[in-house]
Amino acid sequence: MTTGERGGSIELVGVRKAFGPKVVLDHIDLKVTPGESLVVIGGSGTGKSVMLKSVLGILPIDAGTIRLDGVDLAAASRAERTELRNRIGMLFQGGALFDSLPVWRNITFGLTQGRATNAKAMHAKAVELLAKVGLDAPVADLKPSELSGGMQKRVALARAIAAEPEIIFFDEPTTGLDPIRADTINRLIRGLVTDLGVTAVTITHDMASVRRIADRVAMLKDGRIHWEGKVADLENSGNDYVDRFVHGRAEDGETG
Repeated sequence: MTTGERGGSIELVGVRKAFGPKVVLDHIDLKVTPGESLVVIGGSGTGKSVMLKSVLGILPIDAGTIRLDGVDLAAASRAERTELRNRIGMLFQGGALFDSLPVWRNITFGLTQGRATNAKAMHAKAVELLAKVGLDAPVADLKPSELSGGMQKRVALARAIAAEPEIIFFDEPTTGLDPIRADTINRLIRGLVTDLGVTAVTITHDMASVRRIADRVAMLKDGRIHWEGKVADLENSGNDYVDRFVHGRAEDGETG
């Protein structure tokens, strides 16, 4: 399968989201084309996770439009929304694994809709996916509580890619990982985009990851897209705030 055959498009037009008097997203306009890797950067509290959860439908927006493959999420039928969700994978920042289930059932949970079926085939599938994220086969039979934080993150990533989704959202995918394991994850994300045409949207503070996986970068600040451009232009953006962030010279309170 060649690049661009699988990925879906994402479009935000005038998206606004507030919590009481605090406006978190202030009329965001953003497009992600099929098979593109967009990385969203910005300081803590700038709305990165809120934007991601809005696209996923976890948080309702107050104004604007969000389209996936041209389908307006707000106007879509329940069946259309279900079909769209089935084409999306998500790596949550905290992993969000089920503590009561072994790793292999966590990884294949979406494939079986949580039912204990096809155990042998699902176990084999989980082992295959674990290998992709740099974990050995015996990990499949452990419980999440028996894993380190970094291992839990990689198990969560294996679950995110299990159904071979067209669009995948990554929330801080390399947090808690050593540089070698982080590079394994970065290479996997880049491979999903380059080799399979998956559309990827990543939130990260890890500038090494940004440079490794991004086609394009968007900087959120004060609820708006403060800067947007190709990753090759990031080092010479001409934007003082972006330069401070990228080179670790942000003022107090701008990063976290």
